[in-house]
Amino acid sequence: MFKTDKPILGMDIGGTNIKAGVLINGQLQDIRTIPTPSQESQESVLETIAGFISEYLRYDFFAIGIGIPGLIDIEKGVVLNLSNIPSFRKVFLRDYIQEKFGKPVYINNDANCFALGEYKFGAAQKFSHVVGITLGTGLGSGIIANGHLYFGHNCAAGEWCSVPYLGHDFEYYCSSKFFIREYGKKPKTLYKRALEGDQEAMDAFHAFGKHLGELVKNILFVLAPQAIVIGGSIRKAYPFFKDSMEASISEFKYPSVSSNLQVLISELDETAIHGAVALVEEYTVPVTSI
Repeated sequence: MFKTDKPILGMDIGGTNIKAGVLINGQLQDIRTIPTPSQESQESVLETIAGFISEYLRYDFFAIGIGIPGLIDIEKGVVLNLSNIPSFRKVFLRDYIQEKFGKPVYINNDANCFALGEYKFGAAQKFSHVVGITLGTGLGSGIIANGHLYFGHNCAAGEWCSVPYLGHDFEYYCSSKFFIREYGKKPKTLYKRALEGDQEAMDAFHAFGKHLGELVKNILFVLAPQAIVIGGSIRKAYPFFKDSMEASISEFKYPSVSSNLQVLISELDETAIHGAVALVEEYTVPVTSI
């Protein structure tokens, strides 16, 4: 589905690590990771990003795509805030990188990049209406509508993590926070125990699946996607929460919508970087159908 054949650099900037890779002839190559100097000054973080980009100059890439958590002013290329990098407040990231390297830069939210990566390279390629959900330390989501990434004002669309649910929000019940709070264990530990037949672990994922099913129903009411792609570390435990999730979804008010929904599990290793490089094509192709 991805049409651009020129080299593109993709970056995934997180609070712990910065990852990058270059897309050459449709294949992601030379994937590297460096630690994020998250507690340092804005200038220091920017210099680290620029230094990392410099390591890829030999590929003569023509553009750079960047996924980053937080809200972003897309028109100005400004990162408005980034909770896990305290110094990143109103950062003119696009201008900084373009001035240094003389190449176009495209930036979007990392959860949006996940959805776009799955749509362009992964499990959701044959669908036009998709929601990507990442289940990990937090809950992230991105939207593909009519074959294009939809991100709303300041990349704030699809923030189901903060939608009220059972006195809290969906992230409270649909992320690792749920397992740590209710069972005192990380989902990775519970997954290993579930594989061994541990009843408490299997019960934990059964409960988790019910909450995730409620999240999916919420998404169905708003967007009625053809497919939902699940990513993030918790996706590995899908066999243990699949049934309870589907049971919740089966109660959806409009069976003609829910019965046709396909729930897919991400198989891409570097979805965020795939999505970052896909931003280049997404932004340079006219959007006429939204």
